[in-house]
Amino acid sequence: MILFFVALLFCSLEGHADDFKRERENMVRIQLQARGISDQSTLEAMRNVPRHLYVPDVQRRNAYQDRPLPIGYGQTISQPYIVAYMTEIIDPKAEHKVLEIGTGSGYQAAVLAEIIDEVYTIEIIRGLGEQAKEKLNAQYDNVHVKIADGYYGWEEHAPFDAIVVTAAAEYIPPPLVQQLREGGRMIIPVGSHFQMQQLMLVTKGEDGEISTRSLMPVRFVPFERED
Repeated sequence: MILFFVALLFCSLEGHADDFKRERENMVRIQLQARGISDQSTLEAMRNVPRHLYVPDVQRRNAYQDRPLPIGYGQTISQPYIVAYMTEIIDPKAEHKVLEIGTGSGYQAAVLAEIIDEVYTIEIIRGLGEQAKEKLNAQYDNVHVKIADGYYGWEEHAPFDAIVVTAAAEYIPPPLVQQLREGGRMIIPVGSHFQMQQLMLVTKGEDGEISTRSLMPVRFVPFERED
């Protein structure tokens, strides 16, 4: 009888895993490819990372819907399309070193880690940072998590080939621009959290010259700072 229930539990877990895999495939096909995401490394990373493990248990049935979800502490996990778009736009390469500001649940860092050799990610909220660090360290040895004010970046590991900011800043933090490698890209939502923001692409030329381009209107949680 015990063996019967163990076998039943195993089959149930296996069934759930298959369901989540199908949901990820549908997510990639319907939410990402149909909306123009074409970078193969980004699509493969989105297929591989189990988003349902990066949301609270009560949200798992919603994990593959194309919308942000609450993760506690007044924060959210971005919708899959935005995660894929921000990943694709930085033109990720395996040999890159990337900085993420706003670890949150750890999902964006996990997607980056599937593609890139070294991912550095900073979270200001200790509870979120510790949870994300535990999850990410269990899965990846190329992700480094720090609990700190992301405004200042991670100077000792700069310069970075790309920087991904997942919270809306009222202006582009100068330390992050300084830590961007020449030829590098940064994507960041800019604007007040009381209104729609603009997702901006910041590019540093080989001569160090900075250019910016507005990509789309977005709504992100505010960029938090230490008091």
